[in-house]
Amino acid sequence: MNRSQSKICAFLTCEDPSGFFIYDSLTTPHLNLLGWNVVEIPWSIPTDWNQFDAVIIRSTWDYQSQTNRFLRIMEEIDSSTAHLQNPLEIVRWNIQKTYLKQMQSKGTLIVPTLWIKGPNVEDLHSAQSQFGSDWIILKPLVGANSDHVFKLNPSTSSEQIQKALDFYAHQTAMIQPFIPSVVETGEYSLFYFNGEFSHCILKTPRSGDFRVQEEHGGSLQLVQADPSLLRVGKEIIQNIGQRLLYARIDLVILPDGRPALMELELIEPSLYFNLDPDSPRRFAEALDQMMR
Repeated sequence: MNRSQSKICAFLTCEDPSGFFIYDSLTTPHLNLLGWNVVEIPWSIPTDWNQFDAVIIRSTWDYQSQTNRFLRIMEEIDSSTAHLQNPLEIVRWNIQKTYLKQMQSKGTLIVPTLWIKGPNVEDLHSAQSQFGSDWIILKPLVGANSDHVFKLNPSTSSEQIQKALDFYAHQTAMIQPFIPSVVETGEYSLFYFNGEFSHCILKTPRSGDFRVQEEHGGSLQLVQADPSLLRVGKEIIQNIGQRLLYARIDLVILPDGRPALMELELIEPSLYFNLDPDSPRRFAEALDQMMR
């Protein structure tokens, strides 16, 4: 890229950003210094994508309820002259959490998971027994913001259990043991830009909850990543097998003390630019380097 020539990139957002914490605009001054003009566009609005040099998937946090439409539009962008980041093949791979099976096959330690289509009460009891945990979590294969996530134990009301089973009656549920460290310590997120480590944050839920997102009252703080976390993060980046503009690796500490992959966020993760003052610059430089 010739820095004397201004380039333009689009940050894809959701149609209604109210109720969300979005920090992507913190990168704009740094991108401007590198010769980039930045615009924010809801991903679902009809757009001529050829007018952009790059289209960056950012806060598209309403896509999970219309994934087929989302993928069709990502395909439109990929077919245009604009460079889609992260790439379409990664979006297709990462959009369903079955990618965890592939990461596990490559040697990545993941949170223990069962994959059951249309689970019933017996399946829940079996999972509790198999995991050695009274508390279990049910998650959808495609999801964001902890939507349709259920935390159940033997004392959960029959109405709440039935609500969870009804939701997953015709789809596959991910069933996992509840990891106590999520509420005792928190969940770690490691961020990588163009394959290089940028920063690490610790997310802790509010009292009485298990969801760590800001939208659900979770608290976030910048922390120094422990060497064991960095080692696991590096292995996961290597297992992905290609350089990406951004990657967020969510890790939790299992009861035996080992860090395990909870989720690998490669489509629309918050990158929490507000918590590390140098991270917006690092992101801008990574984008600029990848586009040259």
